[in-house]
Amino acid sequence: MKYQKILAVIDPEDDQQKSLLRAIEIAQITQGKITAFLPIYDLSYEMTTMLSTDERENMRFAVIEDRTAWLADLVAPIEKESGLKIDLNVEWHNRAWESVICRVIKHGYDLIVKGTQLNDTLKAVIFTPTDWHIMRKSPVPVLLVKDHDWPVAGKVLAAVSLGVEDDEHTALNDCVTRTAKAFAELLSSEVHLVNAYPGTPINIAIEIPEFDPQIYSDSVKEHHQSAMLRHAQKHNIPAGSSHIEEGLPEDVIPALAEKIDAELVVLGTVGRQGISGVLIGNTAEHVIDKLNCDVLAIKPDGYESPVDCA
Repeated sequence: MKYQKILAVIDPEDDQQKSLLRAIEIAQITQGKITAFLPIYDLSYEMTTMLSTDERENMRFAVIEDRTAWLADLVAPIEKESGLKIDLNVEWHNRAWESVICRVIKHGYDLIVKGTQLNDTLKAVIFTPTDWHIMRKSPVPVLLVKDHDWPVAGKVLAAVSLGVEDDEHTALNDCVTRTAKAFAELLSSEVHLVNAYPGTPINIAIEIPEFDPQIYSDSVKEHHQSAMLRHAQKHNIPAGSSHIEEGLPEDVIPALAEKIDAELVVLGTVGRQGISGVLIGNTAEHVIDKLNCDVLAIKPDGYESPVDCA
């Protein structure tokens, strides 16, 4: 994991430009190159069908030129302060998420960095449809940046799912952990592992009188502890940095991230349809929604984006 080509998605509404600043932090460590990418689309363009083709094109080019100039003015002082050369790209597309993914596929980027939005009234992070589309369909890791510092000697939390030991889950858990370790090395941080396991199903305890919920709970816990021990040893993670908690992932992972003050949570997402897609639909998105630190969402090795960029 070198992250030599980083795509920082620019948000015109973000005064801090969190994505660009975070991309710079990474590029300064990896010696990578950054592209500040601004997807744009003016809905008024749809109302100009009465104009000639040339007039519509002139309008589109004028908007692109204006936004390119704005982006250049935005980036200039950041370039000067960081000492990095930042490439600029403004692209006209009516689906921002698709333009981001196609840019990655066509030009070989290996990391997307995107800022999140904060609801000032609720004091909570809001994820847009664009965020979710990018996370589901990006073939490369997606780093979602929040208002949280990356301190030296901090903590990176790898969220693994060790209850099922089929090849797909094992490969994704390995990928998540390797990525967390690589990021921790970049940030001079330590890696923690977290695995949530389910509690005793209440309906079974009620319907089967001879069912002993305590024995069941202890057995499930022991199974997950053994799986965590093997996984931690495989990746040389200290036992003291491995956490097993009973509960739902969307409760356990954010609670532990807050407890240890993690600056980054790494988790796996599966963007396919069907049963495998449940991970992103029912678990990962709920986890991400509750986290107050940066999130790195990764895909299994060999994942291919469903987006057609032809």
